[in-house]
Amino acid sequence: MARRRNRRKNLPPEIANATIESMAHDGRGVAHVDEKVVFIAGALPGEEVTFEYSKKKKDFAEGRVTEVLTASEDRVEPGCQHYSICGGCSFQHLEPSKQILAKQSILIDQFKSIAKLENIDLWPALKGPFWGYRHRARLGVKDVAKKGRVLVGFREKASPFLAEIEQCEVLHPSVGKRLMALSSLVGDLSIKDKIPQIEVSICDNRTALVFRILEPLTTDDEAVLKRFEESADVDIYTQSKGPDTIAPLSGVKPPLSYQLPNDVTLYFGPSDFVQVNVELNRSMINRALEALDLNENDNVLDLFCGLGNFTLPMARVAGQVTGVEGSEELIIRAKENADRNDLENVDFYTANLMEDVGDEAWTKKKYNKVLIDPPRLGAKEILHYLPKWGAEQVLYVSCNPSTLARDSAILVNELGYKLVKAGVMDMFPHTSHVESIALFEK
Repeated sequence: MARRRNRRKNLPPEIANATIESMAHDGRGVAHVDEKVVFIAGALPGEEVTFEYSKKKKDFAEGRVTEVLTASEDRVEPGCQHYSICGGCSFQHLEPSKQILAKQSILIDQFKSIAKLENIDLWPALKGPFWGYRHRARLGVKDVAKKGRVLVGFREKASPFLAEIEQCEVLHPSVGKRLMALSSLVGDLSIKDKIPQIEVSICDNRTALVFRILEPLTTDDEAVLKRFEESADVDIYTQSKGPDTIAPLSGVKPPLSYQLPNDVTLYFGPSDFVQVNVELNRSMINRALEALDLNENDNVLDLFCGLGNFTLPMARVAGQVTGVEGSEELIIRAKENADRNDLENVDFYTANLMEDVGDEAWTKKKYNKVLIDPPRLGAKEILHYLPKWGAEQVLYVSCNPSTLARDSAILVNELGYKLVKAGVMDMFPHTSHVESIALFEK
């Protein structure tokens, strides 16, 4: 308990009451207490709650709900027994359909406040499974003597410490239901205190686990892992240093893959970036294909293309598609994916899209349609090339509504595009993460 007390030093000791007025962009309830705004985790608009402070600054404070005095009609019982302590989810107390409406409100608010865009035509929200949807995760591992076991899972809410959980309801069951088995597995190894992480990657029919090891495995350790690999029907890899040191524990493993629309199979390695929610990803690609309405006369540019998640399905119907990505390793795999899918009308280039790319050969061509799927920082550095390329349509896929709104302001107010339609995609149910998509036309 000393850790908890140290973290609470200089905080008001009392439990305070609050009336929740609205919801912040990260899903926390917003209230005013003693004329100061307070962001309260676990609270919903309209509720009366008691809370404890977790942070207090000059202009704002943060807290956690200790009791709900008057509950919102949208409040539900969390579907996971560990929700109160595990930081992997933040929205389980909100009814799933209302989670989507909350994310939609966040998107609309960002367009309004940052881009000054209102009365937006909305697509219906894309929805997938609410439970067991996560096919990618990095699980923390820690041998904790006081707990008498190895902890495997996510960190505690607002804490650097691993939560003591037994299973995870949002992880795919092949891993989510096996956290205790993984705990026992690592506990049986001689280097149980030298394994900080297990990376999970699940495809259509295989589960890969990459064990980060800070010291070499002994022969006995390898035998223990091989027995688990066979009994659990998973593929185990080890990683001693960087990604290039990832190697199968035994034998040659079949490549990981899953199916995408337009009869495309995407192949990937156990640590490659792929979408977390496979089913929602397929729906997202279908929406992109529908929005761009591609045909053999279209020359398409796919920026931040990764392994070709959008590039390859688009190449089935477009005349030519060019994919650009900052990672040389991902581009190599994207080219391999194009070859495996017998796609000859696609080119790939490596370029840092956060820097000046004016000298790159691919920037000298014309593209009538452009798809942009940037990281959280957005894509403002590349947007001013769009008029030069002759882009008539721009489809922007975003994992951060704030940078989407910022870039929308550039597209609309500076570059002469119109926001035609936008919508949210529930890629991460039970979290405050907002994935969205927006279509612009010249």
